[in-house]
Amino acid sequence: MKSMKRRGWMLALMASATLTMQSQTHEFVVQTKKPGAEIQPTMYGIFFEDINFAADGGLYAELVKNRSFEFPQALMGWNTFGRVDVKDDGPFERNPHYVRLSPAGHPAKQTGLDNEGFFGIGVREGEEYRFSVWARVPEGDAGARLRIELVNTASMGENQAFATQELTVTSNEWKKYQVILKPTETQEKAKLRIFLASPHTVDLEHVSLFPVDTWKGHENGMRKDLAQALADLKPGVFRFPGGCIVEGADLATRYQWKNSVGPVENRPLNESRWQYSFPNRLFPDYYQSYGLGFYEFFLLSEEIGAEPLPVLSCGLACQFQNNDPGAHQPVDQLDSYIQDALDLIEFANGGTDTPWGKVRAEMGHPAPFGLKFIGIGNEQWGEEYPVRLRPFVEALRKAHPEIQVIGSSGPYAEGKDFDYLWGQMRELEVDLVDEHYYCPETFFLTQAARYDNYDRKKGPKVFAGEYACHGVGRKWNHFNASLLEAAFMTGLERNADVVRMATYAPLFAHVEGWQWRPDLIWYDNLRSMRTASYYVQQLYSLNKGTNVLPLTMDGKPVTGAEGQDGLFASAVYDEPTDAVIVKVANTSDRAQTIDILLKGMGRKEQLVSGRCIRLQSADLYADNTLDEPETIVPREETLSVSGQSLQVEMAPKSFAVFILNK
Repeated sequence: MKSMKRRGWMLALMASATLTMQSQTHEFVVQTKKPGAEIQPTMYGIFFEDINFAADGGLYAELVKNRSFEFPQALMGWNTFGRVDVKDDGPFERNPHYVRLSPAGHPAKQTGLDNEGFFGIGVREGEEYRFSVWARVPEGDAGARLRIELVNTASMGENQAFATQELTVTSNEWKKYQVILKPTETQEKAKLRIFLASPHTVDLEHVSLFPVDTWKGHENGMRKDLAQALADLKPGVFRFPGGCIVEGADLATRYQWKNSVGPVENRPLNESRWQYSFPNRLFPDYYQSYGLGFYEFFLLSEEIGAEPLPVLSCGLACQFQNNDPGAHQPVDQLDSYIQDALDLIEFANGGTDTPWGKVRAEMGHPAPFGLKFIGIGNEQWGEEYPVRLRPFVEALRKAHPEIQVIGSSGPYAEGKDFDYLWGQMRELEVDLVDEHYYCPETFFLTQAARYDNYDRKKGPKVFAGEYACHGVGRKWNHFNASLLEAAFMTGLERNADVVRMATYAPLFAHVEGWQWRPDLIWYDNLRSMRTASYYVQQLYSLNKGTNVLPLTMDGKPVTGAEGQDGLFASAVYDEPTDAVIVKVANTSDRAQTIDILLKGMGRKEQLVSGRCIRLQSADLYADNTLDEPETIVPREETLSVSGQSLQVEMAPKSFAVFILNK
């Protein structure tokens, strides 16, 4: 009996201890009168790379694959019928191929061709699509007719076509023609079909189909929903065009910005670095049309309010794919690469009386783009990189001391190569160092204090240029990964005097064309979906504030350290709204009570209003989908506030932003 009483007493004590543990209050002290580092406008941004069909087949709104017949297999993406020949003496020097349609030679036969688009052609009922083509009648100038159709080859109706227009080619000189197609049905996987509709021979080049309703209405424009998703992030910086495509699988296929500007019809094709990278997910038809080029990137940066950050080749091909030193540009033969960097600054910022400033003006933007940053090299490592970076830095400092130069610490977040390159970047006195970390959960749970002890005096500053949580056994988008990213980002924010900009990567992925995941935004031919990681980035960007505020628990930063119960937190002050913004991630499995105390407010000062924006999911390994794009989205609630403190409840495995107005 005595032992039973003792056992009961012990169980009650344990239950009481458990209850106390569950209801323990954590006190966050925010020093409101000690604003710290200024948070740069560039703090949170976006990184674009043409991976996962992010450009052609994605953000770039062109619906025709291989529109200039320049793929190595000239008719890849096309099916032909009747008499169709490929010629190579066309009107555009860098895109010389075109097709010749000749009468089939029999009254019951047809000549023409179909285009499959990118995983099909997605069109919506009632919307307008601009078909354009450069064409001529090579023999004589009699009017030759073409019939342009959008077709559904799987249709059970009497007619496969659901949009049809006729186009008349009137000259033996190359001219651009266009018609508007208006579908009578919505189709995700239509085809574009072109019939020769009269007994004439006709030549066709640069066959194109765009939605009329592109982002900002640009004819050579971007897919509206995807560009809008970028704008809704309110990014401070926009890094482009990559990534590994800057390097190329070899130097011949590196991204060359000069090939991506000027008339779109004469921008040469480039083989994508990602075409062969993953044999287990092979896309042999992955090429870059350069229709989405540097001019379009600069223009998009301007339109979404982000600082452009172009990255150029340093003369090293992708080192993951090239062990032979002969695959790289020799150090003493970098002049043309360096000149490309200097010319790019002239293209972006030069007057219209300069050669490259004139090109920009002729493309429709006489005013400078105001370029401030340039990156040289991507994920290079070893002594091969700094020895090539040095002449770039010297030339850029001499010609353009106003431009901030960004170097790289390589593809790894730590280790011998990382430490070596950081030392080299200090010696070269670059302005920022691009750090990358595609890492598992343990990294993001243990690295919130990563920048607490970085050198505050010597520099360089940090650009967290590519990062994402790659779950162990779950290397795809899911809520738990986004929660850990949110937790880690409290450390970026707290150390804004060291970290000047950060961009998640990769940005885009087509659901039928991906080779790398997780990604921020997914889409098919008609729909798009913003992931939980997207909303984490957006919550930070929209609530970045203007200055860091010290936030501590028991006198220490809240970094998920031992004894902090899986909590991560940061605080900022936003001068325009006179608000204190506190971000909290609870990575533990239990609810936690937090007292937020605002120290330093005047005696008569009080909180007058407050809001809380929460992001959480009952299923840690779920995410939004194209069918259910709003399963995990931020939910906002009004807070009842008074005095100079606030008690809040953090659900298990959740992220929240508290906006407190004085």
